Amino acid sequence: MSIGEIASTYACLILHDDDIAITAEKISALVKAANLTVEPYWPLLFAKLAEKKNISDLIMNVGAGGGGVAAVAAPVGGAAAGGGAAAAPAAEEKKEEPKEESDDDMGFSLFD
Repeated sequence: MSIGEIASTYACLILHDDDIAITAEKISALVKAANLTVEPYWPLLFAKLAEKKNISDLIMNVGAGGGGVAAVAAPVGGAAAGGGAAAAPAAEEKKEEPKEESDDDMGFSLFD
């Protein structure tokens, strides 16, 4: 992350917290008040984002997955050269999970 991106992010959060409309001019003013110099496109980008997205929703969904990258198994050994079709079924095989032991298997129970 660049300093411009971070400064603009914090400026948007400050404006949102104070219920002030988020504009490029206000973001720039906050960045300037913090004695920072950023590229002029950062405040513009963040102001456009604030127009299209609800900042409260962005804050509340920070850790909520979405748009994740699917895990892809890389072929091992010589299969990478051209045997991709043969390697695909091996990736689809599922490992059987070990069966959980119950209290009955251990010879005692919590309610005996």
